Amino acid sequence: MKPAFPTIVCKDAAALAEAAAEKFLYLAGNAVPGPLTVALSGGSTPKKLYEILAQPRYAEKIPWERVEFFFGDERAVPPDHKDSNYRMAHEALLSKVPVKAHRMEAELSKAAEYEKVIRERVHIGSKGIPRFDLVLLGIGTDGHTASLFPGTAALNEREKLVVMNEVPQLNTRRMTVTYPLLAWAKKIWVLAPGAEKRKVVQECLANPAAPYPVASVKPEPGEILWWLDKESAERK
Repeated sequence: MKPAFPTIVCKDAAALAEAAAEKFLYLAGNAVPGPLTVALSGGSTPKKLYEILAQPRYAEKIPWERVEFFFGDERAVPPDHKDSNYRMAHEALLSKVPVKAHRMEAELSKAAEYEKVIRERVHIGSKGIPRFDLVLLGIGTDGHTASLFPGTAALNEREKLVVMNEVPQLNTRRMTVTYPLLAWAKKIWVLAPGAEKRKVVQECLANPAAPYPVASVKPEPGEILWWLDKESAERK
């Protein structure tokens, strides 16, 4: 049976990060006139990707002046906090290459201000909504993506592009992009390696209406690609 979403399967998480880096190099090199606008994700798999991109074999080839980074979600913590997505990306990549990056000030609840930055810096499509060239997403074992968690208010947002989302199951709140913004991305990469992701991945691939937030990420005029490894791609 054909999967509900296009997939690419790599040997393991390291091979996945390497393949994604190659594809990113191609996208950045062809971002003319640019910039290539990219929303970054937190998590261990994106971290591997960022670390590879920071290595000279990629960093010296990528035209960083044609790249501009944003974030898809952030915890409500300062940028130097150990749980900060920005801190992870900064340590793995941003501090090592000359690239423009826009941090989410989630600890100050500045969701409206971040939406304004996106509207000012990202190309506006025909529907009046910014169109990221690339959005990186992960998947939680509960099926959340960005900070769109099951049962939370942000899942029902249809107007705002960035919101503060209360996540009672984690006793916290986070800043996150919303479905209206994700729906108009040109490309979305869902990075989902690992056996712990298998159940959610397989349910979503079998059923595009699976009851997980990530299954509702469907860019209407764009492309989505699920990056898996052998463990998450294995059908049980």
